[in-house]
Order: sequence, then C-alpha cells, then structure tokens
Amino acid sequence: MAGILFIISAPSGSGKSTLVNQLRSLVSGLEFSVSWTTRGPRGSEVDSREYHFTTREHFEKMIRNGEFLEYAEVFGNYYGTARSTLGEAFAAGKDLLLDIDVQGAAQVRRKMPSAISIFLMPPSPEVLAYRLRNRSRAEGSVQEEIIRKRLAKAREEIENYRDYGYILVNDILDRAVEEMAAVVAAERFRRDGVPAENSGDAERLMEIAESCRQANSEARIQPVLRAFGVPEPSLQS
Repeated sequence: MAGILFIISAPSGSGKSTLVNQLRSLVSGLEFSVSWTTRGPRGSEVDSREYHFTTREHFEKMIRNGEFLEYAEVFGNYYGTARSTLGEAFAAGKDLLLDIDVQGAAQVRRKMPSAISIFLMPPSPEVLAYRLRNRSRAEGSVQEEIIRKRLAKAREEIENYRDYGYILVNDILDRAVEEMAAVVAAERFRRDGVPAENSGDAERLMEIAESCRQANSEARIQPVLRAFGVPEPSLQS
C-alpha cells in the first residue's frame, strides 16, 4: 500500500508547530519528518525532536551528496528534508507529513506531484505579529526589525496559496486541528476506501475536508488576503 505524502506550509509564527503536535497525538500511522537546519535551537527545542541541528559545513556536504529531497535558505539559515525520511516512513507502512516552507514545497511537488499540500494561514498581520512577539519574548528578546521582516516574508508566502490543494486559517486552533485531521482522513479514504462500519463519520470528515479545498475556501480566506495586502484572484490577470 503506497504511503501518502502530506506537505504543510505556513508563515513563521502561524502556529503550525502547535497544530502539527496536536495532529500527531490524534492521528495514528502518520510519521513526521524532522527537518535539518543550520539555525540554532530556540527556547526548549531539542535536537532530533523539532529539528536535526547541524553546521553549515555539514549541511552543504549533504547537499553535494544529494541527500535532500528539498532544501532552501531562509533568513540566512538552511532548512531541508532528507530523502531517507520518505523511504523509511513508506517502508514502515506509514504516511509522512512534511513541515516545509513554500520554496521546499515547490521542490517536492515537482518531484512528487501526488503529494497532498496544505497551506496554513494566520488570520491577520496583527495576530501574527502578536504571536511572533510572544515567541521572541519567550526566547529572551523582542527585535522589532526581525518581526517586520517576518511579516513581510509572510505576505510573500501567502501569495503562493494557490499552489496548495487545501487552505486552513488558524484563527481557532481546535478547529484548525479538526480540519487538518479531516484532510488526512479524507485522503486515506480516497486511497483505501471507506470502512462500512464508519461510513457516517467518514462522510462528516470528507465534508470538512472538502470545505478546506482551495476552490471552496475563497470566501473564508479573502479577509486574510485583504489584511495582508495580497491581491485577490479577481484582481489578478
């Protein structure tokens, strides 16, 4: 049985890590890919739990050896997904969730067009700035220039939302977790079929997932696009 590759992307500070952690506690058979990075640990982060922390020299050696499924440089630091993670998860009969930025997601989609891609949006720049300041405060200092750069980067990333099959807005965490879990369940139902004994619950989950498809999300995400100054589809050529 072929595994499903799920990609989730979101601007820094959107609450993606919290959502993914809750999802993993609710959904079985879903392996999480721990990315490699050259940035230092933040707060309570632990090596090989949140990230594999390494040096720039070692990361670039891995690039030369072709060890990455995808990688990108963001704010002066490398981030990447090792190819071995995908093979190990699928060999174990599990689906794999990649937490990667829009650059990495584009690389993976080119290599694996069947991947299921999900974009998580913050509800507004104000909420995102609040979350970024709280995170910075917990790490010991609030640097407004860095926050401004991350807000500008968030706008650039949100402009890429049309490249994703599903769109979630993280205004209420419990709802975003429910929607993410529904997307995973719906894609598994499409692969495996719907168990007869769970047909009622499966129908509800598929309805939730369907409401999150990009084509069905425009009304919900338009306020977010306006808040970040991202042109809406009707305004683009």
